[in-house]
Amino acid sequence: MNFSDGKGIDFKVGAAVTAEALSDVFKKSGIRRPVDDLPRLQRMIEHANLLITAWDEQKLVGVARSVTDFSYCCYLSDLAVNKDYQKQGIGKELVRLVQEQIGDEVTLLLLSAPAAMEYYPRIGFDKVENGFIIPRMK
Repeated sequence: MNFSDGKGIDFKVGAAVTAEALSDVFKKSGIRRPVDDLPRLQRMIEHANLLITAWDEQKLVGVARSVTDFSYCCYLSDLAVNKDYQKQGIGKELVRLVQEQIGDEVTLLLLSAPAAMEYYPRIGFDKVENGFIIPRMK
């Protein structure tokens, strides 16, 4: 499925994305991910249940990568927008499209980077205090 924001950005659900393109958008967004480990990024793409992307013509400029059962919960594991395209509503639209795809019965949750803690409430997320984590080793 493709959607356009009327400003030259096209949004796609389930579009093919290369590890190189994902690495590029991660680098240009400021998000901390294993950008130089292309095989790992490829696995991240392959094992996501829901991948929604934002494109400026053929250039990937934003991504929302999620793991979900489409029934009860959805973990938004990556929300990244190239810094040159931030503050245009692309991230908010990516999240809206995730919500549209998962439906009203599914809780959308995420872990935020410290620098993004003030962003998520502005696009509709509630802060929660009842979470726990066992961090990755590498």
